[in-house]
Amino acid sequence: MKNDNKRSVTVGIFVLIGIAILVVGILTLGAQQKAFVKSIRVTSVFDDVGGLQTGNNVWFSGVKIGTVKKINFYGESQVEIEMNIEAAAKEYIKKNSKATISSDGLIGNKIIVIYGGSGQGPAIEDGDVLTAEMPLDTDKMMETLQVNNNNLVSITEDLKILTHKISSGEGIVGAVLTDSTLVKTFKATMQNLERTAANSDRMTAELAKFSNGLNQKGGFVDKILNDTTLFASLKTTAERLESTSEEASNAAKNFSDVSENLGDSDNAIGMLLNDPEFAAYLKSTMSSLDTGTVRMNETLEALRYHWFFRKSFRKRDKADAASE
Repeated sequence: MKNDNKRSVTVGIFVLIGIAILVVGILTLGAQQKAFVKSIRVTSVFDDVGGLQTGNNVWFSGVKIGTVKKINFYGESQVEIEMNIEAAAKEYIKKNSKATISSDGLIGNKIIVIYGGSGQGPAIEDGDVLTAEMPLDTDKMMETLQVNNNNLVSITEDLKILTHKISSGEGIVGAVLTDSTLVKTFKATMQNLERTAANSDRMTAELAKFSNGLNQKGGFVDKILNDTTLFASLKTTAERLESTSEEASNAAKNFSDVSENLGDSDNAIGMLLNDPEFAAYLKSTMSSLDTGTVRMNETLEALRYHWFFRKSFRKRDKADAASE
């Protein structure tokens, strides 16, 4: 009997311990799941939840504020997430806040992250729907990284081939790096360019000095701008040149008029140049005059030896000889 009582006490102690552990577990789990905290219900609709499960945590500004209560299909292919949010945190979450899916660590469980929202906007209330922001697709990221990795391998292979060709002296770069003669030529060219640059700088300085000299007091430009006598002389010269230019223009015009009149048969010179009949008549008259002159000379020469005029010609010849 005594042993039975002892066994009953032992069993009772273990049952109490079990019940205590169960209560502590329930309280701990409830505290983690915010089961005993006053909360509000908020939903958000995603195209893909990426493995999110009921009971996963909801975070806001790095603080756990709730859990995922339900996951339901919505519409044709979307998923509605129902969340329990602590009532104490709702005043910090605005109606225009957004919800996205993230991970708790690099390979941890999926979580809901609430962020954004205007500081002056109204706070969320029970039953509100938050705008869903689709997270980055890790699978697509891995595909992109794989493509980039393949491209990097190709670039590395091409770079390896290029460096081999350069070290072998192939191509322009290889020739420059391996051909000592070409290097010397390139060095001489660079030295020539340096000398050319130095000469250019010197010429620029001299030109600036010359320009400053023109602008100095007593310089050529200063005399032109400030010497009234020189300016008046230049002005008079310019006026004379202008007058001479006008006279030359008038002379050219007059000569042009004369040239036009020479082509007209209404004046004497034009008739001489343009009337063929008058020209023939004038030619005939000049020919007759020339013939008459010759014959007159012959007649005078014949008279020279005539007895009646011989004495007179001899006196004239003596007078001409004496005068010489």
